[in-house]
Order: sequence, then structure tokens, then C-alpha cells
Amino acid sequence: MDNRLNGAEAMVRMLEAQGVRHIFGLCGDTTLPFYDAMHLLDHKIEHVLTRDERCATYMADGYSRVTGRPGVCEGPSGGGATYILPGLIEASESSYAVLGITTDISVASYGKYPLTEVDQEALMRPLTKWNTVIKRADHIPRMVRAAFRAMTTGRSGAAHLGLPYDIQYDSVDPAEIWADPALATYPAYRTGPDPAAVEAAVDAMLSAKTPLIVCGGGIVVSGAMAELDRLATRLDIAVATSISGQGALADSHPNALGVVGSNGGTDQTWEMMEAADLVIFMGCRAGSTTTSRWEAPSPGTRIVHFDVDPMVIGANLPTEVGVVGDLRLALESVNAELDRRGQGAATFGGAAAVADIKRRKFEIFDRIAAEDSRPIRPERVIASLMKVLPSDATVVSDPGTSCPYASAYYRQALAGRYFITNRAHGALGYSLSASLGAWYGRPQSKTVALMGDGSFGFTVGELETVCRSRAPITFVVFSNANFGWIKASQMADKGSRYYNVDFNRVDQAAVAAAYGVKSWRVEDPAELDRVLAEAVAHDGPTLVDIVTQPLEEANAPVRRWMG
Repeated sequence: MDNRLNGAEAMVRMLEAQGVRHIFGLCGDTTLPFYDAMHLLDHKIEHVLTRDERCATYMADGYSRVTGRPGVCEGPSGGGATYILPGLIEASESSYAVLGITTDISVASYGKYPLTEVDQEALMRPLTKWNTVIKRADHIPRMVRAAFRAMTTGRSGAAHLGLPYDIQYDSVDPAEIWADPALATYPAYRTGPDPAAVEAAVDAMLSAKTPLIVCGGGIVVSGAMAELDRLATRLDIAVATSISGQGALADSHPNALGVVGSNGGTDQTWEMMEAADLVIFMGCRAGSTTTSRWEAPSPGTRIVHFDVDPMVIGANLPTEVGVVGDLRLALESVNAELDRRGQGAATFGGAAAVADIKRRKFEIFDRIAAEDSRPIRPERVIASLMKVLPSDATVVSDPGTSCPYASAYYRQALAGRYFITNRAHGALGYSLSASLGAWYGRPQSKTVALMGDGSFGFTVGELETVCRSRAPITFVVFSNANFGWIKASQMADKGSRYYNVDFNRVDQAAVAAAYGVKSWRVEDPAELDRVLAEAVAHDGPTLVDIVTQPLEEANAPVRRWMG
């Protein structure tokens, strides 16, 4: 009896062996054997049919962020391969493990000008951490193992596998179907820091007068929150974050300053960046947003930098000490070194300074959030959400109108990845799709997606996928009838010379209702708390379309618009 597998079946079995439980994707001609294998085989994988390959990748991205497991998406050749690109580059640059599988034309037809031919390997090479188009069926198991090893080790990122049509029919030995269980989650095969670098970092910290820790997404990716908490508490050091670093500490933590920088930071939190005599970057690239285009740390400020990627350290700022290694292992080593030195008492007064800054910051926010003005103030929306959402809610934001407000003012009750936004490339249309992936990954958490009306128009079709999935996600649309980020930038940078940024006002609630989503449109701020509470409590998908103050008229926490 011949028990050999064909290539498509081998791909399914390899994904199952790697621990994959969900795949997000969209069918196409070159996918026929793969879908047939998914249909005929008895396996543990749920396939979620999406309406767009880009959205499938964003779903895999959101899934990966909340589970710590590689997210998997798939699409066909040609247009499917090009549509899947935006999500792969976002995941890779944000250091999240996402595997994109694109089926391809037959190897036998390469170079013959067949329909949908594109050089997938060349297309994906600059945008992924690891990438190949498989040319032989017996290579499938080995290439899948390599993709998962690349995605989950070192600095995690995206991988791509091209799966040509003809090799999906070729034979594969079932004995080759095996996987390393360590690669089912990430970071896998963590690497620890050089002890001498840890000692030097501790020396630098203890010699400072006004140190500030600035965390990027690496802390949460590594699961280093408890070790960071211990370090910040024992030395009483203030901890700021980038937008991606939100969740490094719970916002209720006495040492948690909040977001700093040009987006989501405020003048109050920026004071600590300017005043620090030592900035300790942890899993943060010290890029343009967090440093407000390298305005701070100012020249002469001492820098200590922790990161799993040695290419990051010293890339932008002269660095006194670089500590290369997994963030959790690195902070465990720092705390062990402080234990060895008997250093356990509070030192720097960070909590008192943070309390003063947050008091002044939220006095402004609370005043604006209490206004009964129309259009509704975005601050009012954030304040209402904080009243009605449970402490373990997952909030997913598009990078546009909602992002700076949520990053500056939403107070996350728990450490960990409970706030998600796509900060690497900032493509609109992310949150509607990524929220569904996050819900599949963590269905016990109430999931809320925030977006502007411009973003809503990018991916509205996925509301059908949400309804088919019966996902009780609440979508909140900040409706201001323009591409608000660009209009506010034209106000600040171009003397309010507005050009081609406005569009017709659309009733997003009516559009969503047509898909089967329970929806509300809110123009009166007095109705906001009640409507949001009803939407969050409803056992099914909901959408609240809120007519909000446009960004060019607002007090948005974006530094270049405020100065």
C-alpha cells in the first residue's frame, strides 16, 4: 500500500506538525491542490477564508501578536502574491513571526509567459527575513522547517514560501514530516547576553542621576515584562515606551511614564526624555518617532542599549554600553547582577517624577474629554472606552486618527500585548483585519478595533468575514470625512493649504449594517457612553460610527502639529 503524500498534502502535514492551528487566506487557481488537501485530510487546522490577501496577512499578524505563535496566511499567484506583500513587510519590520505561503505557477511553465507569472522569490526577498520558492516537492518539509526556524529565532520576523502548482502533485516521503516543537512559539532558542556587558550596563545605570528606560516592542515580544517590573521598581527608574512598546508595564504601574516621542507622546512626557542624563533603550531601535526625529536624547546624553539584534545597537546614537541578547534573559541577568551587589533599595525617584507628569498630562486630557462639543472630541471617545472596556480588552488601532489618542491616553490595565497597531509602515486598513486575527488568537478577550473613516474604506469588505466568523468585535470609527493625518500635516507644515485630502461623508453604520453588523451612528456626546456600553456588551460584531473633531482642529498628541 502506497502511503506517500503529494506536495500539497505534505504542506498541510508540515504546518500541522509545526503547531499551526489557524490559516488566513484566499483561494485562487494555483491553490486548487492545496485547498483540496486541506479539505480531504483529517487535520487540526482551521482555515479562515478572507476577502483580500492583504487582510489575510494582517489577520495572521494580529494573531501572532497576541499568541506568541507564528501567524500563517496564504494566497495564490500573481495578484495574490503582490497583495500579500504589505502585511509581510509590516510583520517583519515589527518583529512578529508571520508566514506567507503563495502558491505559484508550475515550475515547468517558468519563462513561458503563463498567466500570473511573477518572480516571487525576487519580489519577497527585500521584505522578509527568510524567503524561497520551493522547486521540488521533496524539499517541502525541509523548507517549512527552515521558515519556522527563521521566523522564531533571533529577531523574529516574516518568512515566505512559494509553492508551485505542479510540485503540489509530486510525491513526498511521509517519513520527512517532522518538526521541532521548540519552533511552535517564539522567541525560540533564546540567546543570553555577555556577562561583561551586563556588568557594564549596571555600572552605567547606577552612576546616573536621572536615568530613563525607553522600551520598544522587544520587551513584550520577549515576554520580559516581569523582569522589567522588578528592575524599574527596585531602582525606582521611570519607564517610557514607544508606541510599539506599550504594555511593557501596565499603565497603572507607578514607574510607567507612557509613550514618548512625536506620535502619542505629549509635552509632559517629553520632559523626561530631555532631562535624562542616561537613556536605556530596551528592544527599541531609537528611530524617528520615539526620538522625535532624534531631537532627544541630545548630544552628550549617555546611552545604554539592550537588543536581540546587534545591528540596532549604535546605529543612530553613540552608545556607551550595548547588551546583545534576548530581552528576558538580559534583564534576568541585570537583576541577578544587582542581587549579587546587594542593590535592592529605591534609588532614582522615578515614580514621584512620573506621578507629577501624569497628573499634569491628564488634567488637560480630562478637561477636553469632558467637553460636550460637536463634533465629538476624540479625547471623549477614549475616555468613554476606558469606562466600558474590561481590563483584559485587546485594543487594535489603525495608525491614523485613533492612534495618537489611544497611545497617549488609553490606560492599559495589564502588562503584555493588549494594544496593537502597525507602526513599522503605517498602512491604513490594518485594524479591521488584524482585530479578527487577534480575536481568533485570544477569543476570551474583548476585542475592539479603532480606525478613521479613511481606514474603514480600505478594508470594509472584511466585515463579511467577521460576520461569517461570528466574532464579537466592536469597531469604532472616528469619522471626520478626510484623511486626517495628512490634512493636519498640511495645516502644520504647509500653512493650511489643503489639497485633495477631503472626501464625502459616509454613513459607516449603514454600510456595516448591510453586512449584518449591529451598528450605531453617534453625533451627540451625551449618547456616547451608553452606545459604547451596548456595543461592547453585544454578543456579536458591532460598529459605532462617531462623528469626531477633525485632526487639523484638534489637540492631537502629535508634536509637529502642536508647535
